[in-house]
Amino acid sequence: MKFFVLTIFPQMIEDYCRYGIVRKAIKVGALEVFPINLRDFAPKGQVDDTPYGGFPGMVIKPEPIFEAHHYVTQNWGKPYVLLPQPWGKKISQKDLDRWANMENLMVICGRYEGVDERVTALVDEEISLGDFVLAGGELVAMVILEGVARLLPGVLNDPESLRRDSFRRWLGAPVYTRPPEYMGMKVPSVLISGHHQLIELWALWHSIERTLRYRPDLVPSDLSPLEKDMLESIRKGMSFEEWLRTKNKSHENPVG
Repeated sequence: MKFFVLTIFPQMIEDYCRYGIVRKAIKVGALEVFPINLRDFAPKGQVDDTPYGGFPGMVIKPEPIFEAHHYVTQNWGKPYVLLPQPWGKKISQKDLDRWANMENLMVICGRYEGVDERVTALVDEEISLGDFVLAGGELVAMVILEGVARLLPGVLNDPESLRRDSFRRWLGAPVYTRPPEYMGMKVPSVLISGHHQLIELWALWHSIERTLRYRPDLVPSDLSPLEKDMLESIRKGMSFEEWLRTKNKSHENPVG
């Protein structure tokens, strides 16, 4: 993937690419990142101007953005263009999955009061991180960059972790690491039992429980019999251990 960021602060993007999963994606050849300095496409580097109508603040002019877009298109082909806007569609995991399959992705970073409205002629999607306002689009670009980079083939050491991501189906289950006990708080015994089927059931139960508690709007409609049984039991206030005992007493073997 080629990832283009049109910005007046290319150093922010360059620095970010030196760390973590984005650095790994670049290193293994799954990702190329091109921070494009809008000042290089503006006479005397003047990228902003006052808005017509006497409104406050400064607005990024259309010329440098159109010129930078043309430069990218001429050299690498037409990109799919995202524009961060306060009213844009909130980014979801499904969006990241979709964008990760694109060859050329571009994020246009506005600043101050935003970009000249005519820039939207270049834009495929207006997107947002949430109902709040930032000073510019660079942080949004970096969020998308990291969210997409970890999905590219060969980037994660254990691709299985993608399947367990929150928002694939349920929210993620609780996770623990060493030591087995810390300040009186113990790792659940099932996780150190070595019983892999039981561990999978425990993880599914707690994923369903967490989803129901924090994001009931995400509960799927196409539940398997096991998921439906767990969901109904959780709604009744049962614990995983209680649910497991009822299965054993009724001779239903959930790990068989």
